[in-house]
Amino acid sequence: MQSRAALTLAREQGLDLVMVSPNAEPPVCKIIDHGKHKYLESKLGKDKKKPQQEVKGIKISPRIADHDLQTYVNRARNFLAEGDKVKVTCMFKAREVTHPELGSQRLAKFLEAVADIATSERTPTLDGRMMIMILNPKPNAGASKKKDAKNQDQQDGGQAVQDHGDGENNPPREPQQPPVPAQESESETTA
Repeated sequence: MQSRAALTLAREQGLDLVMVSPNAEPPVCKIIDHGKHKYLESKLGKDKKKPQQEVKGIKISPRIADHDLQTYVNRARNFLAEGDKVKVTCMFKAREVTHPELGSQRLAKFLEAVADIATSERTPTLDGRMMIMILNPKPNAGASKKKDAKNQDQQDGGQAVQDHGDGENNPPREPQQPPVPAQESESETTA
């Protein structure tokens, strides 16, 4: 079709003439709504972007007890298993900043506890009243657990929901008592 005829046809329909393949012989054009086409294209582009890795934050103190530190280690392990980075911040208060070695000892203990699933992207550095360390999940540790967790959430319809131990998954219910008949009121008896 000639370009002028295609252009008039597109205008009659209230659409646009868009060149799809300019290098082809002859060039290929489409009659479409260009605004809608751009919108759908941008929407598809957003869906194709892979999700960025989140940075989760954990704040500790240089005086934190071992049990409390273990609680934060467990929380960091969950974040790392989901594939997120973890920023561990040791906050110094008042004169604690004069002993930065206490904070670095706590952060070293923290790193030692998660060494099997994480690597240190940024070693502990003192920045004002904070000592910061950033942990990255190891490539093979986090991704597989996240997928497994999604698979575990789904239950197969053929599986038994509950086993009562007597060989039956859902034993029959005991029959209920029949409803008690309503007592007749005085007006019905006198009539």
